[in-house]
Amino acid sequence: MNYTYHHYQTALAFLHGVGPRRARALMAHLPSLDILFTASSKDLAQITGLSPGFFSKMERNKALEKADRVLDFHQRHQVQSLFYKDSRFSRRLNQCADAPTQLFMKGEVDLNQARFVAVVGTRSATEYGQRLCRDLIASFQGRNIVVVSGLALGIDAYVHRYCLEFDVPTIGVLGHGLDRVYPSSNRTLANQMLQSGALLSEFIPGTEPDRENFPKRNRIVAGMCDATIVVESKSSGGSLITAQIANSYNRDVFAFPGLVYQATSQGCNNLIAASKAHLLETPESFVEFMQWDEVIESNQKSQFVCFPEISTMQQEIVQEVQSYPKIQLDVLSAQLAIPISTLQVELLQLRLAGIVEELPGKRLQLIHGIHSTT
Repeated sequence: MNYTYHHYQTALAFLHGVGPRRARALMAHLPSLDILFTASSKDLAQITGLSPGFFSKMERNKALEKADRVLDFHQRHQVQSLFYKDSRFSRRLNQCADAPTQLFMKGEVDLNQARFVAVVGTRSATEYGQRLCRDLIASFQGRNIVVVSGLALGIDAYVHRYCLEFDVPTIGVLGHGLDRVYPSSNRTLANQMLQSGALLSEFIPGTEPDRENFPKRNRIVAGMCDATIVVESKSSGGSLITAQIANSYNRDVFAFPGLVYQATSQGCNNLIAASKAHLLETPESFVEFMQWDEVIESNQKSQFVCFPEISTMQQEIVQEVQSYPKIQLDVLSAQLAIPISTLQVELLQLRLAGIVEELPGKRLQLIHGIHSTT
């Protein structure tokens, strides 16, 4: 069979003994993806310095056959395949070392829009949690914010429903393949979301909603967002896992406090007490904290700010920092292919010029006030 580059992209995730981290590291040593599937184990060993046995155990032909079945299903059901080197792949997610190499999407949402926020919480939502969800999503209206959640029962479902009510784009990240919706009671909601949002998964058709899939799902929810908000949570659960992962990615985490004796508030209260989440006293305080409080007209588009007085390399750095607010130094170095030592020299000049500032955790952002829109 004649395999295409799309087959190779999809098959990369199915290679035996090769996870997302190893796949990315492997690709850094190869001139092109197709070589991994067309070259002999001996030739690949010479190129990479790894043993021939490593490549012979990958079961490359089986991975390609599996990829062919997946692509056939996706073609018949209008599912998009997004490879990690594709410009449509989430740039925020690509900053995370354990990000998947492939995402599958139904619907149409730009994963690199200006503002992404995850809103998660307990399946046992209370009336208090429902009200917080509604007021929070209402505060996002007209602010160019895409809301991401897990399409689970409880808070997740309320988040998606209120996004539909207030015309806020929303994405549901699934812990199974796109051939089903779990729980089935959310099937109608999922179909409604496709009109102005999307469903997203790293799992192939036929993947069951097994328990171990949901922490994997949660890393995508946290990784593709600028911030994570926990509305209600018990002392343990998936929303706390999402918050923990978001913290590990150096993303902002927020939580609403609740009654001390209320079980569904214990997780949020614990996050705040441990300084693992910013306290949200009102739904509106989130957009103020993130400096997203200005309303953006729907026909406005983000535009890079040009500084004629700086070098071409520095301009590239500025554009990358503007695209990825609070990007880490090592991630910026990798994305621009600039050695950290060289990058630090250029950043010093940009800091002295008042263009870039360094945040705790070696994160970088443009000085507030120099962004522009058209």
